[in-house]
Amino acid sequence: MDPQGNPRHPTPSSHQTAVLLIAHGSRERSANADLHELAARLAAAEEYPIVQACFLELAEPDIPTGGDRCVARGATRVLMIPYFLSAGVHLRRDLTAARDELSRRHPKVEFRLGSPLGPHPLLDSLVAARIRELEGTGSVSPTNPRHVAMESVRPTE
Repeated sequence: MDPQGNPRHPTPSSHQTAVLLIAHGSRERSANADLHELAARLAAAEEYPIVQACFLELAEPDIPTGGDRCVARGATRVLMIPYFLSAGVHLRRDLTAARDELSRRHPKVEFRLGSPLGPHPLLDSLVAARIRELEGTGSVSPTNPRHVAMESVRPTE
């Protein structure tokens, strides 16, 4: 087992690796679109032959469907990438259970569950950049037009 509890498998040179991006999911379509757009950008980079977005809940496809789609496209190894900030209950319990269930359903395929996005120095840098953006302009970055600005509330004198 590796540090995330994934079973270790030999690494044959004939692996067809898939990337399965996993977000929580939202009733808000635009929030889910972010993950689909990330999947499209990763697929366009052509580093991995199969890139699939999926969601824990509230949106489609769900994790079992996403994993099944990877296998149907020929994956022999699926790298499950949580689009979660921390190793909370969803990652520790729900995503681990989803990995284990996919492994049972597809015993000839290796499913490896990754770590959350944080803590990580790149995430620290992103948060610092967002602070500077907000501090300098009082609004969100113009580089992300879909990001909804939160209203400022200033103290009354």
